[in-house]
Amino acid sequence: MKRYRIADLYCCAGGAGWGYLETGFDVTGYDIVDRPRYPASFVQADAIETLKRILAGEIVVDAVHASPPCQYSCTLTKGTNKHLASRYTDLYDETKELMEATGLPGVIENPRARPDVVLCGEMFRLGVIRHRNIELVNWTTDFNYKRDHRKHRGRVRGFRHGVWHEGPYVAAYGNGGGKATVREMQEAMGITWTDVREELTEAIPPAYTHWVGERLAAHLNALNLEEAA
Repeated sequence: MKRYRIADLYCCAGGAGWGYLETGFDVTGYDIVDRPRYPASFVQADAIETLKRILAGEIVVDAVHASPPCQYSCTLTKGTNKHLASRYTDLYDETKELMEATGLPGVIENPRARPDVVLCGEMFRLGVIRHRNIELVNWTTDFNYKRDHRKHRGRVRGFRHGVWHEGPYVAAYGNGGGKATVREMQEAMGITWTDVREELTEAIPPAYTHWVGERLAAHLNALNLEEAA
C-alpha cells in the first residue's frame, strides 16, 4: 500500500502523530516550540505559515492533521478559569479556512471543531475518558455516536467538590486532587516516548488517530483508484 504523507500541525509531543505512524503514514510534525521527543520527523515552524506553504505547493503532503491550541475554548477556561480566556489565542478559524483551501483531506481536533466524530478513551479500552471533537475537512467517514460510543465503566478517579471518588479512569490534566501521575498518564494513554507532564496533559491518545488514520488511508486509496480509472 502507498505510504501517504501527513503534516501534523501544532504537534506538541506527538500523541496524534504516533497514531498516524502506526497506520503507515509518513508523518512530519510542526510546532512553534521545539519538541525533541517528537517520535517522527519534526520541523520547528509556525502552523499557520506551514499551511500557507502547503497551499502554495512549497510543502507537498497528502493530508493534514491540526490540533490548534485548545485553552481558549476548553471546558476549564469556560468555567473555573473564565477570567484567563483573554490570555489565549484562538487559531481554529484561520486553521480551518486554510485547510479547506488546500483541498486536501484534513483532520481538526479542537473543542470548537465540528463533531463529525467524537472519540472517547473507553472506545479503545483506555484508562482515560478524554472526549475529543474531530472535524473532517474535505472528506467524510461513517461514524454514529450512539452506535460507536461505549458506555463508561465508572468515574474518573479523584476529588470532586471535596469528595473522593474511585474509578477506572485517571485525570490526565492539572495537579493535585488525585490527578494522574506521569506514569499513570503514560499507561492510560499509551504514550511512552515522553515523560514531560505538560506534554502528556496536552496529548490525545494515539489510539484516536490510529482509528482516524485507518479511515483516512482508505479514503486516499479510493481517491487514487478513481484517478487511475
